Amino acid sequence: MWKVSLFELDFDRCESDAVAGVLESQWLTMGQQTQSFESNFSAFLNNGVSSTAVSSCTAALHMALLAVGVQPGDEVIIPALTFVADINVVKMIGAIPVLADSNSYEDWNISVQSVAEKITDKTKAVIVVHFAGYPCDMGDIVHLCQERNLYLIEDVAHAPGASYKGTHCGTFGDVGCFSFFTNKNLSIGEGGMFVTRNDSLHRKAGYLRSHGMTSLTLDRYKGRAVSYDVVQPGLNYRMDEMRAAIGQVQLQKLSKGNIRRCQLVKHYIQELSGCHRILIPFLAHIENTNITAAYHIFPVLLPVDCDRADVIQMMKNNGIQTSIHYPSFRDFSAFKDMSFTITPIADEISRRVLTLPLFPTMSLEQVNLVVDSIKQAVGCH
Repeated sequence: MWKVSLFELDFDRCESDAVAGVLESQWLTMGQQTQSFESNFSAFLNNGVSSTAVSSCTAALHMALLAVGVQPGDEVIIPALTFVADINVVKMIGAIPVLADSNSYEDWNISVQSVAEKITDKTKAVIVVHFAGYPCDMGDIVHLCQERNLYLIEDVAHAPGASYKGTHCGTFGDVGCFSFFTNKNLSIGEGGMFVTRNDSLHRKAGYLRSHGMTSLTLDRYKGRAVSYDVVQPGLNYRMDEMRAAIGQVQLQKLSKGNIRRCQLVKHYIQELSGCHRILIPFLAHIENTNITAAYHIFPVLLPVDCDRADVIQMMKNNGIQTSIHYPSFRDFSAFKDMSFTITPIADEISRRVLTLPLFPTMSLEQVNLVVDSIKQAVGCH
């Protein structure tokens, strides 16, 4: 259907062989593959972290709020511009989501100043998102959270492999939450990782992931345990062995894939440079030597006078798939009755953002097709 899809998997025989090996082993749930994926992911991130493989990034975020002790009635500050998972987990806890604005139309990450303005005596935690794979200003964010005694949770769904001043995103806060959903830089279909440098939070994550049990099925199979205790209420957020095996293959491809994404983004920027009707965010991040981005998606800001639905349809007619990252929470039926704080920059971005195709196996010729299509759609010749 599409000449250029929004995303395509970077899979080959290696992923197939990894899954086949699991099937041959006849051990499908949380075994050696999961443990190896966790240890390899921790080694990749460095900075003394421990990793807990889970069923999704949403599961990791939910576990993070539970682990740091967020209670009903507490306030959690989140970006106004992010995926619905961040607000959903806060609401599911019974806490109150408080929206912080983006920095600017050039930098869509959460504004530290906006976060500071939203802190009250009810604030318990702050969730930050490294939007599109570009690291937030973690120095100021960490300082603010430490100064105000707030838990810091990093949503790193967009940014595996990204770093700020040489330190990997996901290792700055109390907890880092990674996504391995189908369209992510490290893709296993469904899955995520809970990462922390805090031993107590790591232990809590293990209990929360698997029913609060003190031993796993693998422990009993290996003879390391006869039975188990349940030390706290827990959930079933486990990762299966097939996805963990794929994850290890994908982890080996991650750095190379991110480098290719960077090349494609720079080609996009070059080809769109003469079209002043389209604003490309995060250009300063790309030039900043203190930052290594993950280049997860390539979002642009359409002109004010453009009808986004028309642009999407025109590009669809040309065989180009696009998306929107992200609609405003204010537009969702589930949150219509909520009284959100004003976040004018993020709201305007939500109205005008359009995400263009980006994936490691994409060709420069495909980038050119996308660029020609969007230029035509916005009247930039």
